[in-house]
Amino acid sequence: MDAGDDDDGFGGDFGEERDSLVDVPGGVRLQKVLAAAGVGSRRHCEELIGEGRVEVDGETVRRFGARVDPEHQVIRVDGKRIPSRQDLVYLAFNKPPGVLTAMSDQRGRATLTDFVGDRAERLFHVGRLDYDSEGLMLLMNDGELAHRLAHPRYGVLKTYLAEIQGPLPKDLGRKLMTGIELEDGVATADRFRVVERSGPRVLVEITLHEGRKRIVRRMLAEAGHPVLRLVRTDVGPIRLGRLKPGGVRQLTTREIGELYASVGL
Repeated sequence: MDAGDDDDGFGGDFGEERDSLVDVPGGVRLQKVLAAAGVGSRRHCEELIGEGRVEVDGETVRRFGARVDPEHQVIRVDGKRIPSRQDLVYLAFNKPPGVLTAMSDQRGRATLTDFVGDRAERLFHVGRLDYDSEGLMLLMNDGELAHRLAHPRYGVLKTYLAEIQGPLPKDLGRKLMTGIELEDGVATADRFRVVERSGPRVLVEITLHEGRKRIVRRMLAEAGHPVLRLVRTDVGPIRLGRLKPGGVRQLTTREIGELYASVGL
C-alpha cells in the first residue's frame, strides 16, 4: 500500500474482477485520484466506481482497488473528463477595463500579472479581451485545453453584453446573424437579442464563435452602432456569474469536464 493511501469506505480489491487498462504498476488508486480532483469524498468516489459511472481510457471500471496513471490516462465520470493531474490549474477571472491581456507590459500598464502574479504556475490566457473591454477570461496551465478553446476550429461560443447607442433598427439581429462584411472578411453572430432599452442607450447580447481581434466592436460599429461598453459573460459552458471585477476563482470539477467536452477531449 502506498504511503498515505489508506483505504476507507469500501476499500481493498473488491471481488476477483480485473480491469485490463487499470492495473498500472506503481499507479494510484482510482478513488484517490477522483477525490483529489474534487469529485467527492473517497467513499463517494468508491460508490461512483461501484455504480459503473467511471471510465479509464474509455473502459468502465468497477473495481475499487484499480490503480491508474493520472499523468497519462483519461478518466471520466458520467462521461465528463476530470483533471486527473493535481498540478493543473483552471481559473476564471473577471477582467476590469484598463487591464492589458498580457503578463507584462513595457509601458507599465496593468496586466494579468497584477491579479494572478503570486501563483507559481505559468498560466495561459484563453483568447483575449481588448484593453477597454471587461468580463470573463479563462486562465490555466493546461496547454492542450487552452489551445483548443482558443482555436476557431472548435467553435467555442462566447457571449457578450454590449451597450450601444439607439435607436435600433428591427433588422439589426438579422444583419449580424447573416454576416457583416469587415476588412478581413465576413463576421457572423450565432445569436442576438435586445436585453434592455434605457433612453438613447440599448443593452444587447451577442453570441459568436469568432475569435478575431475586437470582433464584436468592429461588427457593431460597421452596423452603425459603436460599442460604449463591452462585457464578456460566457466562454463555452463557463459563466461570469457574480464574480466581481478583478476577482479570480477556481473552476469546479464539473466546469472543467464541460470545457473538455466542448472541445472533444
